[in-house]
Amino acid sequence: MTQLNNNEQSFISHLEALRKTLIHSIASVALLSPIGFFLAPRCLGFLIQKTLPQSIEKLHYFSPMEVFIIQLKAGVIIALILAFPYIAYQFKNFLEPALYENEKRLLRLSAAFSVILFILGGVFCLFVILPMVMNFSASFSTPQLEATISMENYINLVAALILGFGIMFQLPLLVLILVKLGLMSTKSLSQARPYIIVGILTVAAILTPPDILSQLMLGIPTWLLFEGGLIVARLIESNRDSNS
Repeated sequence: MTQLNNNEQSFISHLEALRKTLIHSIASVALLSPIGFFLAPRCLGFLIQKTLPQSIEKLHYFSPMEVFIIQLKAGVIIALILAFPYIAYQFKNFLEPALYENEKRLLRLSAAFSVILFILGGVFCLFVILPMVMNFSASFSTPQLEATISMENYINLVAALILGFGIMFQLPLLVLILVKLGLMSTKSLSQARPYIIVGILTVAAILTPPDILSQLMLGIPTWLLFEGGLIVARLIESNRDSNS
């Protein structure tokens, strides 16, 4: 009975720690939202300037409150991006008590690299992928066919792609963690490559709009990142084997 009570108390304490982590994370986004709302018009202007081709001169809105609502959404997204390092730090603190010292070091490094990879994914999407997607869309225009892109559809596309690239750029880090903890070997990951590629394309289809171009634009770089993570993981394995 005492052991059962201890287990229940431990479970309740974990739930309480998780609750505090979630509250702190949500509060950080809420506190940064005014900054996000202030930056939203400037960020949207920069985004449009960098990604729209010359053949698509402007975006359009079709309801009186559409632009205002989009700016509110953009403000929350900006606040979430600004709060991401703090949120990663909060979840690191939540997980650390259940880990050994070597696992804690790995977790700290993973949290830092996770933030870096998320930012790299977003930047790569913004400056490489989005202009390519918009240029591809504009290529269908003819004297009889003109693109009329709504602000809402454009922002939904941008948000989905940036979030998708930020998430999928975590794959090499996941590969390194699995190998470093000994949960999987590079040999087993290599043998599972066909299934992993199918999984990458499936997740890419979920995270991107329903068109094959966006899915391939996300799937191919993610597959290359997986191969890069596998190369680094092999170096970790060989170094571990030589030291053992």
